Amino acid sequence: MQRRHFLQLGSLALAQRASARITPAAQAAMQMGTSQPAPTSTKADITLRIEPVTVELAPDKILSTIGYNGTSPGPVLRMKEGRAISVDVFNDTDTPELVHWHGLLIPADVDGVEEENTPFVPPRGHRRYTFTPTPSGSRWYHSHAMAYADLHKGAYTGQFGFAYIEPAQTPGAYDQEHFLALRDWEPFFTSSMEDDDDDTKSGPEPEKPATLNTAPNGLEVSSMTYSINDKALGSGEPLRVKPGQRVLLHLLNASAIENRRIAFAGHKFHVLALDGNPVPTPQSIESIVLGAGERVCALVEMNNPGIWILGATQPSIRAMGLGLVVEYENQRGQPKWIDPPKDPWDYTLFGHPVAGSSAASSRPGLFSGQPSGSTADQAQASSALEQARALKHVPAPDQIIEMAFEKVPAGAGKFNTFHVNGKPYPHENEFLLKQGARYRLIFRNRTDDAHPMHLHRHQLELVDFNGTPTSGVIKDTVVVPFYGRATVDFTANQPGLSLFHCHIQSHMDYGFKALFRYA
Repeated sequence: MQRRHFLQLGSLALAQRASARITPAAQAAMQMGTSQPAPTSTKADITLRIEPVTVELAPDKILSTIGYNGTSPGPVLRMKEGRAISVDVFNDTDTPELVHWHGLLIPADVDGVEEENTPFVPPRGHRRYTFTPTPSGSRWYHSHAMAYADLHKGAYTGQFGFAYIEPAQTPGAYDQEHFLALRDWEPFFTSSMEDDDDDTKSGPEPEKPATLNTAPNGLEVSSMTYSINDKALGSGEPLRVKPGQRVLLHLLNASAIENRRIAFAGHKFHVLALDGNPVPTPQSIESIVLGAGERVCALVEMNNPGIWILGATQPSIRAMGLGLVVEYENQRGQPKWIDPPKDPWDYTLFGHPVAGSSAASSRPGLFSGQPSGSTADQAQASSALEQARALKHVPAPDQIIEMAFEKVPAGAGKFNTFHVNGKPYPHENEFLLKQGARYRLIFRNRTDDAHPMHLHRHQLELVDFNGTPTSGVIKDTVVVPFYGRATVDFTANQPGLSLFHCHIQSHMDYGFKALFRYA
């Protein structure tokens, strides 16, 4: 089906004017990506310039940061799936930089990751990358530089933007399309951070340790300044709609700090894709939880005229800017907010129904807030082989890899450190892959945070979420709940180094990552 109308409004107009022109590729689709340290005689399909920018969140709130092509977020980059492109990246700053293409299946030398040996873009220098964008859907690009204690580097800066890989056919009919990134600004260190928006604490806790570490926490990173794209709630132009329109929203949590829940007052999201990948069972829901780095594509029927707020469900976060006004034609008055039901966020709602599994409402402990007890203990005690046999709805893996996550409070002096299987990065030769083999990763989160875990250059199929089996949900970033468990499968079909890490910048910086290598 063809889209009937395309419109971009508000703060997106600035990004649209700054967006790079993408020309048809001059060569056949390439199987391997390449990088070159100097400009060539041909013009690149995309040009990105890393440079200082200002962001006017509100008339009285103007920030200075580092962005792309004069804006933050950077331009929406539209590419054709399977058509090779070239990207010129100019670094107009004094520090080496990396541009990571999040969610793309491309070679390690163009993935934009130091750990995978992607070359840096040197200070005041240039590098050209060529690759074939795949798969189709909502992806994004951002800095992958380490930050540590410098809150003016890496993902704390304004270096992020959408990359939309256009499929061969338009996925559906809609009247408007908008790319909306949730963002926090002006980060600061704190030892008393409490993520009140993290509602994963209502589920079962199969990985909760019998004895908790009560040592004082080290410093974490927080914020009190928020926006959607480059505008705080109440600033900039509203998103204007007409009754009866269908609006396609591409949502991204571009935070370096936190997971977030959002809702659209008076409306429902009809979720079509997670991390850019179509879901087997689209669902209409009241609110969406986005882990850092995650994306959701949802269609909204404009069937409730008025002036409404799309934004954070947590009142204090919404008051500090994380929201957007949606205004129907010929409507006047103040924007309205309605608290949505506090339904738990559950990936398995969007998967294939599993033979023999009960409906979500009757899953033991999933919605009841059942504490870690005998049932959870029995599930935890079952062997990985028994779990694999229970998941007969997906192909059996060739190998199962257990990955236990633990936090060491103040393990790096002022900062917390994180371990995977008892130790921090680099895990030399610990995770070796065989080309073509199917692997099952069992994530055991033994910390009091929900962690968005991202595997580069591969796609993950969710097969179990806190004891609920599923299939068909394909992601590149999976939030493992508070003291919870998630199980994913992937096929080792991308030779080279692949980084695995928590997408919260400070967690990744202080040990929460590992390298997958091909034997």
